[in-house]
Parts: sequence; structure tokens; C-alpha cells
Amino acid sequence: MYQSIILALLATCACAYEVKNPDVSLRQDGGIKFATADEPEISLVAYHYSVNKPVPNVAAGDYNVDVNSPTAGYWVHENPSVVVVPGDIVNYWVHVITTSGTGHNLLEQSWTATAATQAPPTVATTTTVAATTSIVSPTTTLQTPVVTTIQSTASTGTTATTTQGSTTVTVPPGAGTLIFEDTFDTFDLDVWEHEMTAGGGGNWEFQYYTNNRSNSYVRDNTLYIKPTLTSEKEGEAFLTSGTLNLWGASPADLCTGNNWWGCERTGSFNNILNPIQSARLRTVNSFAFKHGRIEVFAQLPKGDWLWPAIWLLPKRNAYGGWPASGEIDLVESRGNRNLRAADGTHVGAEQVGMTLHWGPYWPLNGYPMTHNAKNLPDGQTFGDGFHNYTLVWTADSLDFYLDGEPILSVDPGASGFFDYGGFEASNPGIQNPWANSPNKLAPFDQEFYIILNVAVGGTGYFSDSFTNSPNPKPWLNTSPTAAKDFYDAKADWYPTWNPDTNNGEDAAMKIKSVRVYAL
Repeated sequence: MYQSIILALLATCACAYEVKNPDVSLRQDGGIKFATADEPEISLVAYHYSVNKPVPNVAAGDYNVDVNSPTAGYWVHENPSVVVVPGDIVNYWVHVITTSGTGHNLLEQSWTATAATQAPPTVATTTTVAATTSIVSPTTTLQTPVVTTIQSTASTGTTATTTQGSTTVTVPPGAGTLIFEDTFDTFDLDVWEHEMTAGGGGNWEFQYYTNNRSNSYVRDNTLYIKPTLTSEKEGEAFLTSGTLNLWGASPADLCTGNNWWGCERTGSFNNILNPIQSARLRTVNSFAFKHGRIEVFAQLPKGDWLWPAIWLLPKRNAYGGWPASGEIDLVESRGNRNLRAADGTHVGAEQVGMTLHWGPYWPLNGYPMTHNAKNLPDGQTFGDGFHNYTLVWTADSLDFYLDGEPILSVDPGASGFFDYGGFEASNPGIQNPWANSPNKLAPFDQEFYIILNVAVGGTGYFSDSFTNSPNPKPWLNTSPTAAKDFYDAKADWYPTWNPDTNNGEDAAMKIKSVRVYAL
């Protein structure tokens, strides 16, 4: 895909369209404003700029942002966060995509700030994340710009603010070099491999994962991961008497997880087959990285007992089986609209959690020391709009952000996670699996790959101590018939998924973009 984009850009060099220089002005609050007059040929305008620093050729600049639609006859970008005073020099270049799909550049421009004026027209503007983009190979040397650009990001030790849809995001500093990007102009199955398993990840979750466009699809530059009822495809009788066979017969549909009877199961009255069908996507065979910054712009699902997750696992278990080689949970949530912990805290769709899992072996897991949750104000949920979930991962720490707000920072200290977790004190004589690594962040010193999924239920993540309104949790985590107990209460929980509204997409996780930068 990336090669085709490069060829398209090269092919446009001789095209007749000429990019017009935008009007640049100071805002009254000291920020900056760009405005390009609308023309019928324009479908996107991207601004790249730095203050008092050169931006040679097609360098990214300290700030770079796409404008996807005109307002009042202008393609306007306003940045109230950047500090520009009279006399400062703003160096910039402009990239325009025309309605024919070709890209055109106006390079190496500069503007010297003067006192703020009202030129060009004062309009209410919204700058949104680019609608189309591509996967960038981490081994590719970029000679020409990617067709679309990343959201406004500062790399000079300050922060930048960008408005994405209805959510204002303050982006942490230090974007680095873009090495992976997908904004879902297509569903690239060379990048996103479907997992095929009923194993439930060791949590006895109630879904099985498959490759079906009912559960995973791209529309309008958005990836949807949506759970559905198994009975819709197979019929009700299948759950209690059918055989779910996921072994497959070709490389594209081979079962990816045999553990916990994940590749083949036969249903019975008490031990029903997984009643939910969903999707889990991974990049294990296409992309992994060590140290960097990952940003995912996503809207989480709403509906009782939904469990969305955006997370990372090690490409190779360099230190042994889970959790010795680590797990990074960028975000997890529960879809219930009114789920509360014993102390009354909302733990459903109003809350997200960010977590590291690590330990010498199961069940030793130090995750309670490396977990934090964040709640929105009462009445708001993470299913009501898109949010930016960010991890900045260096050789010294892992720092998690929600819409630019620091949520969790993990630095185990010079002696590493073994001493940090106190495993020797609690288990005398236990071996340290990371003892031979010179890196204090081991096991988080290896390449990890990206996973996107929506699970349902299970026997752990939804505590029996939680209270749900108006209908209580229909199964116990200790029940040998948990899946049946859950499904028997379908009349209570399924309507909360709103299956007959908006194509049932209230229950879907929606992802606008996934980006990774090398720091």
C-alpha cells in the first residue's frame, strides 16, 4: 500500500494544480492561525510548521495537522497552545490533496509574526484527524511525505492541543519518527491478522474469535470490532449440541490458539458453546516494536458485560511464559452503563484502566503495583466519543496518558521489576527470570505487538462483588456453568447492546487511528 502512495505522490509532481500560500496570522491569545481559501479541487489541506526553527523540504515540523473540510470558505487550522510573539519566524509547508486523489506541496515557506489581527475570516473551526492514510513499514526510508499527516504534535518539550471529533486532546511531548500508521482507509489484512480461537485467554470468556465481516469491518475510515450472537449464524440448537471447529484448512483460517480447548468444542446442555462471536486482531506477523510511543484514537463500546481491550504482548517470550515476558494494557474497560464496585465507584463504561502485567510465573503477577484507572465525570462514558490513549515507552519508564493527561507512570528503579515486586521476600529462593538482562525494564525491553479486541464476560474481570443496575450479574465466577448462566439471562443484557439501533454499533469498539513513533 505504501509503495502505491509513494508512486501516486511522484506522479503528481508534474500536475498543473498549484498550492496557494495560506493566510497566516496571530490569534488574539497569542496562538497561530492558518487559512487557505477554498477551491473546488481541494479535498484536504495539511499544515506542517515550527516556530523559529527551519522545516527543510518535507520535514514533519514540530506541529503537523490535517484539515478535512472547509469552514466558511476557508481550510482553517488554529493552534491556541503554541506561543508565538511578534518577531517570531514561523517556518512551514503545505500539502494539499485534490479531489482526484493527487497530492501537491508548497515547500519551505516562512512568515514573520506581527501583532494579532482579524485577517482572514474569524470562524469556529474544528481540526480533525486525517481520514485516510497508510501503513508505514518500520524499515522503509521515507523519501517523500506520507499522503496524510499526524495530528498536531509538539516535539520540543511542550505539549500541543488538537481537536479530534468532539474531544479536545492535549498530546504529550516527543512525537518522534512515525514508524507505523493506520487510519483505516481500507481493512488491510496483511497488517491485521484475525485470531481464531474459543480459548477465552485463560479467563473462560464467553466469546469466540473469528474472521467475519459481521464482527470486524472498516467503514468511513473507522475500524469496527462488534460482538454478535453465535445463534444468529448457527442457530440456538448449535449452542447445546453443535461442534465448533476452528482448526481451519488453509493459512488464512488456521486456529491460532488451541489452549483451553480453543480450536474445537462440542456443546451440551450445561456446557454450552461460546454464545458470542467477536474479533481479535493482532500485528504479530506484520509489526512489533521496542521503545516508542503508541497512540490509539478510539471509542469504546457500551453494553452490559462487554470487555474491550487495546493492548500489547511480546513477539517472543524472551523470559518465559505469561506473565514473565510481560503484558502492556493500553486500555481496558467494561461496557456496563451502571456497574459499581463495593465502595460505589463506577467501574463500567465511565472508567478505563491502564496496566502492566509482570511476574516470575503464574500466579505471581505484580500488576496491582502497575495499574491505574480513570473515571469520567458522572453521566459521561468512554462510549460517547473518541479519546486518545497513549503510551510513551522508553528504556527508563512506561508512561500512560489519556487525552494527554498522565494516568500511570512505571519506573521499577535500577534493580528492576524483581526487586520492585518483592518476589524474593514473598517467595524465598524463587528465581529471577530477568536476572541476566542488563536492562532495568526487563521484561519490557523486548519487541511487543499490538492487539485489538472486544471480549465478553468471563470468570475474572467482572468481580462477583460488583453490583449492576437494573439487572444483577447473571453468573458467578466460580460457577461451572458460567457461560450458560450468562446466556440464560440474554433478555436482561442483550437489549443494553442496542442491537436494533445503528446496526448494533453501540456495542462495537471503533478505532479511527493507530500510530507508533520511534522516539
